[in-house]
Amino acid sequence: MRLPIIKRIATDYDLGEEDLHAAVNVLDTIASARGVSEEELDVIGELISNIEGAKQVVDQNRHYGVPMKDALNTFMKRVTTIGQ
Repeated sequence: MRLPIIKRIATDYDLGEEDLHAAVNVLDTIASARGVSEEELDVIGELISNIEGAKQVVDQNRHYGVPMKDALNTFMKRVTTIGQ
């Protein structure tokens, strides 16, 4: 997970949830294509993870009124706790 990428996506109010969902669908389709290397799959997986993380931050911030900084910190704490 890359916090700067998640923060950038989450703070771009021109991006709607449907845009993020569409981006994940496109990346998932590309990942399913024949001939995609392991390195490319790793990059696609990282991009999908970042987008999904941003969706969670956006949900907390826009729908529940959690300040952006707090939403990002909560998300990153959850991610680092899961990885341990």
